[in-house]
Amino acid sequence: MGVRFLREHEVDVVAHLYEYEGGGAKASAAALGIEPLRVAKTLLFEDERGEALVVVMNGPYEVAVKVLARTIGCKRVVPCAPARAEVLTGYKVGGISPFGMRTALPTYLQLDLFEFETVLVNGGKRGFLVEVAPDIIERLLGAELVDVAAR
Repeated sequence: MGVRFLREHEVDVVAHLYEYEGGGAKASAAALGIEPLRVAKTLLFEDERGEALVVVMNGPYEVAVKVLARTIGCKRVVPCAPARAEVLTGYKVGGISPFGMRTALPTYLQLDLFEFETVLVNGGKRGFLVEVAPDIIERLLGAELVDVAAR
């Protein structure tokens, strides 16, 4: 679905396949031999009202949830349960793409991703990343830029 979404929006897709063994973005970067900060992970959270949102974050970083909540005007933000993330997105955890989700969700994009001309995000399945410019993620998803990384 993620690649289909990109193609429908006339974005050239550079695919990167690797043997998925878990381990998240850091393992993806190691398998592909690229800088870990160039791998962007797609994380789902929910606010105190149970409304879901997406954060696209550099792989080695964690989200500072208190900073995220304050930034987006919520009292608190917690990670989505994996089962709920899969229902909302239509993807399996470990293969969640920010593109082509079953449910359109507010999306927040970590500013540090713009340090790179291109970043690798999940294309919609485990072991499959696509290389795109951060501004494409911002534009196509209407993402709001944030600085919520816990470095």
